[in-house]
Amino acid sequence: MRIPRIYHSAALTSGMHTELHPDAANHVARVLRLSEGAELELFCGDDHAYQAVITQASKKHVQVKIIEATAASTESPLQIHLAQGISRGDRMDFTLQKSVELGVASITPLFTERCGVKLQGERLQKKIQQWQKIVISACEQSGRNKVPEVRPAISLQDYLSNPERPLTLTLEPSAAHSLKTVSVAQQLSLLVGPEGGFSPHEVEATHQQGCTPVHLGPRVLRTETAALTALAALQANHGDLI
Repeated sequence: MRIPRIYHSAALTSGMHTELHPDAANHVARVLRLSEGAELELFCGDDHAYQAVITQASKKHVQVKIIEATAASTESPLQIHLAQGISRGDRMDFTLQKSVELGVASITPLFTERCGVKLQGERLQKKIQQWQKIVISACEQSGRNKVPEVRPAISLQDYLSNPERPLTLTLEPSAAHSLKTVSVAQQLSLLVGPEGGFSPHEVEATHQQGCTPVHLGPRVLRTETAALTALAALQANHGDLI
């Protein structure tokens, strides 16, 4: 049986005793039904895996002892930032989950003219927190020991005007060049529109801001399919996906 992997947001060291955070404790005790003596693998985002054993367990509290720390990097040499137009329903959740499995390094949700999602204030903050939990869960499942950050949602205009933005590839069905024909740096950003794509005005703005338009072939892909296809292609050609 595979040893469950659990994210712990605080620093971990070999030999220490610590209590799991409430969400993790609930998952371990109520969902997995693990008890004292059961083994866990913890990670805290420092590219290490921590072998642990449960020392106390109740329905609300789980305490563990860290037995051993092991350097265990599964990160791609290709640092991809996904700037994703916000899509409706669970499509955005699916995109974030699978992008983490494919090795994305960080994510910025984007408000665009055609995103069709109205979020602001407390509702927006709760949504960002929900997306971050989805990312953490994907790391637990996929064996990643670094947790990609879901950054605050911003407008496409704000994203394009960021002077620290790396080389940006924009998925554009009408682009003259395909993704496989362009040269990429080890650090880059992938810009993906929402359902319905970018508006003509937004496409022009990406050109003016120096983004590189690329297409993924002769067929028009849905937003979640496009993002994941591009990530898989980039990792296969320039990263660590075989």
